Amino acid sequence: KTPRHDSSGVVKRINALARKFRESKNTVVFIQHDGSNQNTFIPGTAEWELLSSLEVLSKDILIQKTANDSFYSSKLSRKLYELDIQELYITGCATDFCIESTIQSALSKDYNITVVKNGHTTADRPHLTAKQVISHYNWVWKNMIPTKGHINVIDSEQIEINALMNYASQ
Repeated sequence: KTPRHDSSGVVKRINALARKFRESKNTVVFIQHDGSNQNTFIPGTAEWELLSSLEVLSKDILIQKTANDSFYSSKLSRKLYELDIQELYITGCATDFCIESTIQSALSKDYNITVVKNGHTTADRPHLTAKQVISHYNWVWKNMIPTKGHINVIDSEQIEINALMNYASQ
């Protein structure tokens, strides 16, 4: 496996944020990459499994995806519509691939977006360290021009769920 920058710290922050969401009766959605053209992330393989250190509860929603963009040909848009969710808090792996393309897609769909600044990770790239990639994308997202929604980039410790959320989960 390719080492990811601060992966255990990112998972701890994702778990803490997920607990805050559940405690405030909000929905937690996990996205799982379900195969690729390069025959990676094949269902049933160790590469495909969600990290065992992620706290996934039976009441959480699991959405399968097949591309970097979590919205592309998945059930994510429909599920968010069914739950009347317009505010997204985005965390995860592959800052420069999955996170970036999902944020761009969500932005074009007019969602209100909060990127958890210290809640995403990636690996070193040939020309940049993972820390530089993460810093760069946090800067890009912070300086993006939103569509009808808004976009914020905030550390996980600064997120107050009750103050920001205006919807309840199922």
